[in-house]
Amino acid sequence: METLTNEKILVIQTAFLGDAILTLPMIQKLNAINPASVIDVISIPSTSGVFSASPYVNKIYVLDKRGKHRGFKALNRFISELKKNKYSKLYSPHRSFRSAYITLKLRVKDSYGFDNSSFKYAFRYNAEYKISYHEVRRNLSLIGENTDDDNWKILPVVIVPDVSKEKLKIYINNRNLSKGFIAVAPGSVWKTKCYPKEYFIAILKSLASDNYKLILIGGENDKKICNEIADQAGRDVLVTAGEFSIVETIGLLKYAKLLVTNDSAPTHMGMCADIPVLTLYCSTVSRFGFYPYNDKSTFLSYDELDCKPCGIHGYAQCPVGSFDCALKLTPDFVLQKINDMLNTHE
Repeated sequence: METLTNEKILVIQTAFLGDAILTLPMIQKLNAINPASVIDVISIPSTSGVFSASPYVNKIYVLDKRGKHRGFKALNRFISELKKNKYSKLYSPHRSFRSAYITLKLRVKDSYGFDNSSFKYAFRYNAEYKISYHEVRRNLSLIGENTDDDNWKILPVVIVPDVSKEKLKIYINNRNLSKGFIAVAPGSVWKTKCYPKEYFIAILKSLASDNYKLILIGGENDKKICNEIADQAGRDVLVTAGEFSIVETIGLLKYAKLLVTNDSAPTHMGMCADIPVLTLYCSTVSRFGFYPYNDKSTFLSYDELDCKPCGIHGYAQCPVGSFDCALKLTPDFVLQKINDMLNTHE
């Protein structure tokens, strides 16, 4: 890719948390190409903290698409404010119609989107969205990077504030976790992405019997499932769901020996922390491009099913009623992989 001049760049990423984290390597590369350029980001409220913690982002414009910016009149006011910045380049990894509409209205000279965007004609340039690529690799191709080798495996950088580091240090010391622990993230927005609760309980009981320290992590919406699992897995299982911010949770994961998670945002939080991550695929598959990609990490998936994958995101319940994609991925199989990873990286 050609070196950029001193420019004002806008990145639109108003998707879920995982998508936001996987946009960071692209932003980091844009900065590396020309450190003098200013990079702003449009995010949603729930992911703004991730971009705020990136040292490569100048300013975040929060698009509250379900609140104060709902409707075209409010959205147009939002766009009018952005126009004042006179961006010279715009990149939109997010492929929604709203992102295309913002692009169209801003009339940025050079705008880049994917060829499967909801309205690709809003962008001056369209990059091929290669379903076989990892999302980080796809995003790097959007800015014109050659990703034919493993140079695309750029870890997302998130800076944990000093005040949060101190908070985490106190938490770790007070609970005797300084020698590390195993983190488990059992939640997901999509129910068919969730490994069965009773399987997680069995895994945690086995790990506890081997004297591993255990922490269940997640957001506010994950507190219920985390508490239910902890109650049945044993009194020594800690729950931090809803207790720490996203960036603080990434800071917490830096102390972990291993993270076990569904195919959900914690996978990518583990990448930020650069720890071993084991991602469990239920209704989805790794080839969608959201697997953990550092050398320490891997994934498990039971793929011998005609019905799998049933969708790129998942469903509230199994479409065929069996949920075999999860139930056939038994705790014994998962525990064997966990032990292999712990023996390799300890």
